[in-house]
Amino acid sequence: MTAEPDGPEDRLRRFATIWSRAVFPVTSTSLTRPEFEEQLLPLARRLSEALLARAFDPEAGKEVGAALVAGHCTDPEALSRSLDCVDAYLVLYCGEDGPQEDLRARSSRLQHAMAAGYAQALRERTLSEQESIAQAALTAQGAVAQALHESEARFRAVFEGAAIGIGIADLEGNILEVNGALMRMFGGSEQAVRERNVQEWTHPEDAPQVWRLYEELVSGEREHYHVEKAFYRPDGTALWTNLTVSLLRDADGNPRYQLALMEDTTERRLLNLRLRYEATHDALTGLPNRTLFFERLEKALSAGEGQRFGLCYLDLDGFKTINDSLGHAAGDRLLVEVADRLQSCATAPGEMVARLGGDEFVALTTGPDTQQEVDDLADRIMNALVTPVRIDGRELLVRGSIGIVEGPAGERGPAEVLRSADITMYRAKSAGGNRYEVADAESDARAITRHGLTTALPAALDRGEFFIEYQPLVHLGDSTVRGAEALVRWLHPQHGVLGPDRFIPLAEHTGLIVPLGRWVLEESVRQAREWQERHKDKLGSGPLRVNVNLSPCQLTHPGLVQDTVEILERSGLEPGALCLEVTESALIGADDEVLKPLRRLAEMGVDIALDDFGTGYSNLANLRRLPVSVLKLDRSFTQGMQQFPADPVDLKIVEGIVTLAHSLNLAVTVEGVETGAQAEQLRILGCDTAQGWYYARPGPPDRLHELAMADATG
Repeated sequence: MTAEPDGPEDRLRRFATIWSRAVFPVTSTSLTRPEFEEQLLPLARRLSEALLARAFDPEAGKEVGAALVAGHCTDPEALSRSLDCVDAYLVLYCGEDGPQEDLRARSSRLQHAMAAGYAQALRERTLSEQESIAQAALTAQGAVAQALHESEARFRAVFEGAAIGIGIADLEGNILEVNGALMRMFGGSEQAVRERNVQEWTHPEDAPQVWRLYEELVSGEREHYHVEKAFYRPDGTALWTNLTVSLLRDADGNPRYQLALMEDTTERRLLNLRLRYEATHDALTGLPNRTLFFERLEKALSAGEGQRFGLCYLDLDGFKTINDSLGHAAGDRLLVEVADRLQSCATAPGEMVARLGGDEFVALTTGPDTQQEVDDLADRIMNALVTPVRIDGRELLVRGSIGIVEGPAGERGPAEVLRSADITMYRAKSAGGNRYEVADAESDARAITRHGLTTALPAALDRGEFFIEYQPLVHLGDSTVRGAEALVRWLHPQHGVLGPDRFIPLAEHTGLIVPLGRWVLEESVRQAREWQERHKDKLGSGPLRVNVNLSPCQLTHPGLVQDTVEILERSGLEPGALCLEVTESALIGADDEVLKPLRRLAEMGVDIALDDFGTGYSNLANLRRLPVSVLKLDRSFTQGMQQFPADPVDLKIVEGIVTLAHSLNLAVTVEGVETGAQAEQLRILGCDTAQGWYYARPGPPDRLHELAMADATG
């Protein structure tokens, strides 16, 4: 057993050794194999550097391919063996410490570039040989006998020794001579080749202009042409060539012969097809990948008038749970099974299925009438997912959410269509999943606006685009202003003033609610302190308080207590002048760990209000374990009091809640008071404070100051 190379240079040299052993037997060179290995070592180093470079540059592969031709590795087998070595060993010996998937992708692109560089260099070499051959042939026709003999000798040497296939025919297409390289290409004898006429060498994949160019050449209208052409070998297999045909004239300038030069490109073509397949198909499922799908979608969207398209964008529901619980291997097997089922759903002409990545798939249908076809396709996909997938003895239920986009070709681009499908798919997922939704412009616009607001949130906080309005809290007993609730607003540059319902859910989803909430708390506490300074010695009912809302994310943030303490100490505001409002739904079923920060704040003297009380269906007995001092009754309980007479059921409910709250030493605040009759009824029922448009709408902090001063002087 031998030890593995232990350094980058050792591994690089080992790669060069393997490469030289593979290629040397098919290389026409006077070097020994060790000398040939030394010639390949800098090429191996160039590939290694390109593989590991921070910015990937495929030009390195082209340079290495050209260098192989310069080193006389012109046999097609030399290129094939070189690419096989790079594919098998480059990442193994030169990239073992890097991300293997990315390195494999780079290696594949380097192979493609090597093939391109090799082809370009070989083509240039071929053209050079063609020039020499043509020159020798022309010189041979017009020289005197001795010169003709010498020229013929030179021509014969080039003719027989050339690595490319050469054939000479008369203008009727009768083949007069062929060299050994051409016979090897066709795999037959010289006689078998010469018995055929040039015009018999047709192939179904001939370009339309091939035989038109031929006719122009033999008639003397053109001197040469160059095309890619396929031929049939005697065994029926295809021979692909780069074909150059030149016209040879006699001493008087009359057309006399045609000279054909053929470069065998069959292996390179197969390699390109393989690389193209790998570049356009998903390695796991074998389905077309994002690249090929976008090509097909772009073609469908640019179809002629009267053509339409339909697209189904599928995302599996709960796939992450399967990956997390059963492992990625099981997840991959599930994806392969789903891909097979989807493939069976799209078999009609104009239909295709692709995998975009992860557990996201797309199905496309095209034609003049896709309105019904795309719905049928979505139904087939949903039905195909109904049967459980059996993996490792488990039956896994597979469900999916589908977004459908359908419309005429020519109106939208691929990116816009896919974005609409993605938005619609998430709408189906938000509605519970295991269903499909059809795209519509209004939903797309809302989603795009929502996304724009989400991305603009961080910068908006930095630019100071948020501000706070305050809605007074009024004591129902004496109608005096006791404080205010802080309500944050966003002054958006394009959309104007946005209420919290437009951006608070987005801030919670992105985590920005924590810094935004800290800013709101700091600004509100500072404002409360300013009110106290301005109202000092003028208000007999105590200092004005400020109520600040806490989101569930803030409630579980480890810095909540410390941030609150620091803000209060920095402003000089007493804890009793601050009330933190937490929604009832955030505290339903909360364990002691969640309640601990609220208890610490309550012990400091900060009031805790249970907001939207009555909407969370919580057990009233749980109020005893919550560290709250205020119940904020949801407006739904008091709407029936806006009319006269008030709804007796609502009166009984509110009366019961107030009685219960007061028995637990909790104050009761009512939201949404809009009429004087409603305020009076709530006062009679024993509610402590209220807020609503009857008293004042949310406004700037100076408005609260004015209201408070009016109470103090009235």
